[in-house]
Amino acid sequence: MRRSEYSGMVETTAFKELVRRKRAFLVPTVVFVILFFIMLPILSIFTDVLDGKVVGAISWAYLYAFAQFFLAWVVTFIYWRKADRWDELARRAREEASEREGSEGDSEGGSEGGSA
Repeated sequence: MRRSEYSGMVETTAFKELVRRKRAFLVPTVVFVILFFIMLPILSIFTDVLDGKVVGAISWAYLYAFAQFFLAWVVTFIYWRKADRWDELARRAREEASEREGSEGDSEGGSEGGSA
């Protein structure tokens, strides 16, 4: 019985490195972004920290809300840049998996071919 392509790819060193690198970036980034976004309503509702004025009628709450848009664009740009490197690891993982599958197929095929 042949392994699926995915299970063969999961065993490659390139795939393991890809997963490690993605987790190293995504877990802290997601935690930070969620906390950053959740803090606006918490600070606005339960404290008066954001009530002060920055310039004219613009309060700290408006500035914080604007910073969320900026953060979303920054995280998107950083992810986009890192995804290029991850694509290379994904390509290597596919190549390693196909090489393993090919070498296993040759050894299996050779024994079957000899008995026919």
